[in-house]
Amino acid sequence: MDFLPALGAVGLAGALSALLWFGTSTGGKMKPLGWGACLVLSMIAGAAYNAAGPPFDIVSSLVRDGLGMFSSVFPGYSMAALALTLLIVILYKKLTTRGVSMLGIVFWYVASGAGGGFSIVAEKIAVIMRGLA
Repeated sequence: MDFLPALGAVGLAGALSALLWFGTSTGGKMKPLGWGACLVLSMIAGAAYNAAGPPFDIVSSLVRDGLGMFSSVFPGYSMAALALTLLIVILYKKLTTRGVSMLGIVFWYVASGAGGGFSIVAEKIAVIMRGLA
């Protein structure tokens, strides 16, 4: 697969952003992405954002700033608790597929910082993305 190393983390982050944005609307020749596909693609996109650096690290910076504000309002709320809360919102709130995509990127960023299984998955994806860059 010579295509992926040539694409790199920046190219993958940009391509997945376009796919998640345009793939969640109707009107084209392709069917819109499903809920599960949006969540999986947002996981890969979140890892690609972290590996890509500027300008895609602005997403990580915005999430980090938002987490900082949240933890100042709720000082005892851990990253694991916030990840679980986001997962509950994703699973039980009626979201559009675009909403699942955007919230999914935030969820994977928070979950990777919370430790446990999600952090292992996110770290493995980030290692692969850095290897492709």
